[in-house]
Amino acid sequence: MLFFDGARGRMHYRRWPVDNPIAVAVLLPGMGQHSGHYHRLARTLRGIDTEMWALDTAGHGLSEGDPEHPGSLAELVADATMLVESVRTELPHRPLVLMGHSLGAVTALAMLGAAAPDPASAADMAKVEADWPVTPSVPADALTGLVLSGVPKRALGGGVPGALGTPLPRDLPVLAVHGAEDRRAPIDAVKVWTARHETVDLREYADAGHDLLHEPVHARVAGDIADWLRGVVVGLARQR
Repeated sequence: MLFFDGARGRMHYRRWPVDNPIAVAVLLPGMGQHSGHYHRLARTLRGIDTEMWALDTAGHGLSEGDPEHPGSLAELVADATMLVESVRTELPHRPLVLMGHSLGAVTALAMLGAAAPDPASAADMAKVEADWPVTPSVPADALTGLVLSGVPKRALGGGVPGALGTPLPRDLPVLAVHGAEDRRAPIDAVKVWTARHETVDLREYADAGHDLLHEPVHARVAGDIADWLRGVVVGLARQR
C-alpha cells in the first residue's frame, strides 16, 4: 500500500504502473469516492500506455480523516499538490495530466488558482478570497493537460473579468466531460464557462448524470478521455 504524510494525517493513493509510459495521469476523486473506484479507468489508460495515480481524499478510502469533513479547499489542494510532486519526482520526464471529478475537479482548478465563484454570485468577496486559493500551487508548465468531470458551478467563476484567482493558462489543453442530466452540477454553468476558454473541449453525454465514470456511459467516457489524452501527448511530441 502507498501512503505519504500529509499535513493532517496519512494519505493513501493508488498507482497502476506501466512500463515506459507515454504519460502519467493524476486523478482526484469526488466526495464519497476513493481511488479503488477507478480501476476501470486505469485499465483504459493503460491501453494507451498511460500510468494513473489516484488519491484517496482525506477521510475516504484508506486516508486518515473525517469523511464528512475532508477539509478546506486549501487543505485539499495541499494534499493533492504533494501527490503531484511525488509523481514529478518518480516520473520527471513524462507528460503529466491532472484529472478531477466533482470535488476533485474543484481541487484541480484550485491547484491552478483558477477555482473561484463568479463575482456576481458571491455575496462576500473578501470571504471568498480568504477561503479560495488564488495562487497556483502547481506551475502551469508542469501540466500537459487537465481533465474535469462533473465540475460544480461554485468553482466556475474563473475567467470572468474582475474575478479572483489566476486565469487558466491559454495554452493548456482542457477536456470537460459532463452529463446532460447532471442534477448535482447542472451542465448550463460549464457551458458558459467553456465559452470563455478557447482551450476547453466540452463533451456532453445525453441520458447521463453526475457520476459519468460509474454510469452506463462509463466505457464511452473513459474511451473519450483516453483518445483525447493520447492526442494531446502526441501533439506535444510533434512540437518538440
